Amino acid sequence: MPLEEILEDIPALFRRAAINAALGSARSFSSHLQKWRKRKEKAEAKGKGFHERPPVPPRAWNKSATLYAGMWKERAGSSMVMKVWTGTCWSWVKVRLIGRDLPTDADIGSPQLIRRGNQWWVHTPVEKQFKSPGKIEKQVTTNAQTRMCAVDLNLNEHLAVCTIQTVEGTILATTFIGGGRRISGFRKKQLGRIARNRSKTGIIAEGEQDNADLWHKIRQVDEQVAHLVSARIVQFAQAHQASILVFEHLGNLKPEKGKYSRRGNSKRAYWMKGRIFKYAKYKAWHIGVITSRVNPANTSRECHRCHRLVIRYDAGERAEGYTPGTSLVRCPHCWMQGHADRNASLVIGQRLIARYQTPLKEKPHAPVRHAGREEKSSGVALSQEAKSKSRPSTDLAGYGESNEHGTAQDGLLRMDERLSDIPCQLRLPFE
Repeated sequence: MPLEEILEDIPALFRRAAINAALGSARSFSSHLQKWRKRKEKAEAKGKGFHERPPVPPRAWNKSATLYAGMWKERAGSSMVMKVWTGTCWSWVKVRLIGRDLPTDADIGSPQLIRRGNQWWVHTPVEKQFKSPGKIEKQVTTNAQTRMCAVDLNLNEHLAVCTIQTVEGTILATTFIGGGRRISGFRKKQLGRIARNRSKTGIIAEGEQDNADLWHKIRQVDEQVAHLVSARIVQFAQAHQASILVFEHLGNLKPEKGKYSRRGNSKRAYWMKGRIFKYAKYKAWHIGVITSRVNPANTSRECHRCHRLVIRYDAGERAEGYTPGTSLVRCPHCWMQGHADRNASLVIGQRLIARYQTPLKEKPHAPVRHAGREEKSSGVALSQEAKSKSRPSTDLAGYGESNEHGTAQDGLLRMDERLSDIPCQLRLPFE
């Protein structure tokens, strides 16, 4: 509603909030304009062409003003009294609130009333004081026992593979967060329905969202999964006292070629990976864990022990070549074998160490007498080191059965709980 329609009766506090909102937009435009001018001067000084359009003031201005103290009162866990315009006058109205409770150990700011479709949302800023975590360089170079949680985000069944490792190279724990195929199947089904609905008419109205309910369902599920996976990552890091969270810097991913549903599915899967990193970053910061990203080049092709190229294959296939997306990996140089995504997560953690100091290799494994013994900390079986100088026998090892060493066991490595059974991220105790 335009302010001139209720100009005479606007409360002083609401008027002040509207003025501050307008000033914020004006300052934002001025800041963008100054940055554009600097980029233009820099390009002209180098003799390069500059074709970037300058920013323009907002043509339409629709802001949600902040409710300062005096515009709201009597806030409880499920209700709140606020002063709003009813259409004829400004009145105190008691509204019911649905959502998580506000933290008791934080400072509560002035709420903001925001309209989304036919619903009204109350956004309340919360400020909490906590000790800032130490810089990554200091943690890595001064303490060899610093623990980090390296995360490999994927598009297959395992949405994320997390490994806890120390700076000196000790591997402490690994977890696999599954559910990727179920999410991909759901998204592909909805995109197929959208494509069929569009083919019936062949016309898409300009300025109007087609299949709004289906698009909303896809966005909501992707948002929920991103929050759930990021919460699982941070909880795993907190449980093992990791102080650093490491991801790959994936910014140039392109969707696969194919039908509309396949391309759209891949594109939104990439977007979801970006959300997982974004949400894990702020969730980790709330518990004092700092986040970093490393170069993603060849993290899946490099051996975490000898850092040479590996062989990647699937269970039941001969170990030769490199097949992207398969689950098993083997190094023909040091005979390391195991899960491909776990190996990639270990390489990601080592990339961060190499950024600040000479990378430390993983500690050598103790000799194992029984062939059936597995490494307890990883959940994935590793190859046994050869005691003789001759070449180990790998003729039969090229074929993996479902229960042999080096094979990922779906019953052990996937996320057992269904997505509906995972505790909602809004109820996490550390948020």
